[in-house]
Amino acid sequence: MSADTATSTGTSTGTSTGTTVRQLKTAIPGPKSRELHAAREKQVSSGFGITSPIFIDHVEGSLLVDVDGNKLIDFASGIAVTSVGAANPTVAEAVAAQAKLATHTCFMVTEYQGFVDVCEKLNQLTPGDFDKRSALFTSGAEAIENAVKIARAYTGRPAIVVLDHAYHGRTHLTMTMTAKNVPYKQSFGPFAGEVYRTPNAYGFRWPSGREHAAAEALAALKEMVLTQIGAGNVACIVAEPIAGEGGFIAPEPGFLKGVQDFAREHGIVFVADEIQTGFARTGTLFASEFEGIEPDLITTAKALGGGMPISAVTGRAEMMNAAPVGGIGGTYAGNPVACAAALATIEVIESEDLVGRTKQIESIALPRLQGLVETSPYVGEARGRGAMLAIEFVTDDGITPNPDAAKKVAAHANSSGVLTLTCGTFGNVIRLLPPLVITDEELNEGLDVITEGVKAL
Repeated sequence: MSADTATSTGTSTGTSTGTTVRQLKTAIPGPKSRELHAAREKQVSSGFGITSPIFIDHVEGSLLVDVDGNKLIDFASGIAVTSVGAANPTVAEAVAAQAKLATHTCFMVTEYQGFVDVCEKLNQLTPGDFDKRSALFTSGAEAIENAVKIARAYTGRPAIVVLDHAYHGRTHLTMTMTAKNVPYKQSFGPFAGEVYRTPNAYGFRWPSGREHAAAEALAALKEMVLTQIGAGNVACIVAEPIAGEGGFIAPEPGFLKGVQDFAREHGIVFVADEIQTGFARTGTLFASEFEGIEPDLITTAKALGGGMPISAVTGRAEMMNAAPVGGIGGTYAGNPVACAAALATIEVIESEDLVGRTKQIESIALPRLQGLVETSPYVGEARGRGAMLAIEFVTDDGITPNPDAAKKVAAHANSSGVLTLTCGTFGNVIRLLPPLVITDEELNEGLDVITEGVKAL
């Protein structure tokens, strides 16, 4: 890749036009980034991992511009946060305007309209035609913890059921609910009690075949709840409609709908963790809509704030109101600047039809990723919905996880100016989370680079 290449837009063919949107002036990371990273290691806890030691100066649409002047294609979106772009002018203007008025008062001390407006929007937009209430918080893990608190308060029951390959956060309860040990749980025990794990309907790895995954996984969940825990002891079942950190696993059709119906039959609160899947990421506004699921409670964060820290729990009014007065909240919960950002983000998603754009991204990217399954023995499956897509790497036996291959392809992409993330319980998945405002040219060029990395295996 030569330095100072020209910027171009406008193709959706998936073939090279001879120009690039990336601009690589130095190796990645460049000298200024390396210098800043060396200084960072002297100041910041080593417990913070890093995908690539690149320091970003500013953002142009879907391009990350680093301190060395390199322009990188963003296939990460800050882990599904900056769906409308990391410098969206509508969001930036709303943040600036609110910051001039007030940066903070604490909603539990004195109220402000933005908090109420965000709750109203969430009550309108989330699945389910029933009376709802919302509560705002700061992080995704906070939302999950509060959803569990609300479910326990409503049911008077203690137990939580979660799925294999789940990721729900890094706090004490949410890391207990998370499946993967390293790096999320290793050395941090003992863990919270009354958390039970059951299989997810992971079709690609289901022992008896994809066609049996939904029915057999549902049967396993029912057996655990009815005979091992006791349905009368279960407060909630918490599930991601698509498992995020666990490998972008979309459960086989019918599984989650069956879980929801079973939960309702036994008075168990069904919680959909839409922190990564929510707000247009998967081709619908919420991933639960894919199977017509109407969660009792739904948690959101990430893309909700357009880059500002805000999260929420939304659900049935009688459940949300079960928490005692003062039992939920937080100093920064629903901060006014974050609320302004959330309202602006929702406006952009609606006015620019980013749900429709997500479907276009899938139509371009998924066939290209599926083509890699046909051409490479190291790509076992390409999967996902909308702009939440992934490729799972295997050894040449077609099934054994191959984390080394994923690392090599990700390293090739990152050093070539396409920022990608790995994930998966076995560390063998590359996930693609481009901003929904990415151009076709940027998308295809990033896919070209990933294809090069796969071929190099």
